[in-house]
Amino acid sequence: MITSRLLRKSFDVPCTVEIEHTAKSLHAHVHLEGVDIEAGDSVTVHDAPAYVPFGGTTVTRCTATVTRGNLFDALWAHLTGYRDVTELYEVGFEGKA
Repeated sequence: MITSRLLRKSFDVPCTVEIEHTAKSLHAHVHLEGVDIEAGDSVTVHDAPAYVPFGGTTVTRCTATVTRGNLFDALWAHLTGYRDVTELYEVGFEGKA
């Protein structure tokens, strides 16, 4: 089991890409079918739409390549994740004078 976490492996999965570009929301979501992403993994979506005109939404079926991270990738993701969260603590709010 440890040997499998030392090597990277890639595989393709079907996915659904939802993009909305309206006055209410600007977002893109990717839903992978049958795969749980873990710390250190990377996902590349192929043939997703690059542009949705203002006021539009689109739902597209495409393929994604999932590359499983190795043990170092998972550890690095956890460490940098904690650092990024602690940067949020430095944000301060001041009342109006």
